[in-house]
Amino acid sequence: MATAKLIETHTQGAEICHGSDICKSKIQKVLEEFSFPKGLLPLDDIEEFGFNRNTGFVWMKMKKKKEHKFKSIGQTTIYNAEITCFLEKFHMSKVTGVKAKEMMIPVAVYDILVRAPAADMVKFTSAVGLSRAHPISAFELEDAGSATK
Repeated sequence: MATAKLIETHTQGAEICHGSDICKSKIQKVLEEFSFPKGLLPLDDIEEFGFNRNTGFVWMKMKKKKEHKFKSIGQTTIYNAEITCFLEKFHMSKVTGVKAKEMMIPVAVYDILVRAPAADMVKFTSAVGLSRAHPISAFELEDAGSATK
């Protein structure tokens, strides 16, 4: 699997934790540190979280994929069992394992930018350049508890 090899290349020097509660807490802290809303990744049953600060590479492994509906914007997002990205302040790039349903068709999310196109927005872009922006408030923790699968 391509993601397994990618993860393997970034484990040296990475902070790695195991167990759902500690991983969930760590993910929220890292999201906050890099100016992302804490509810952006409403993940459950997390087995492993890793973050290599030198390269900005992040990975999450869950027991199974999860579908989540952000109620305030009516957006359903699918999170695969493995998610990876490169993280920097206000920007997640080369995202794998995240898809947004657009008109019932899952579209892979490739980039996530905070404060784009405005200070109170989050912009999601696919690999082919299609994008959609939503208010940051839609991804706060209060909204993160409405799992559908």
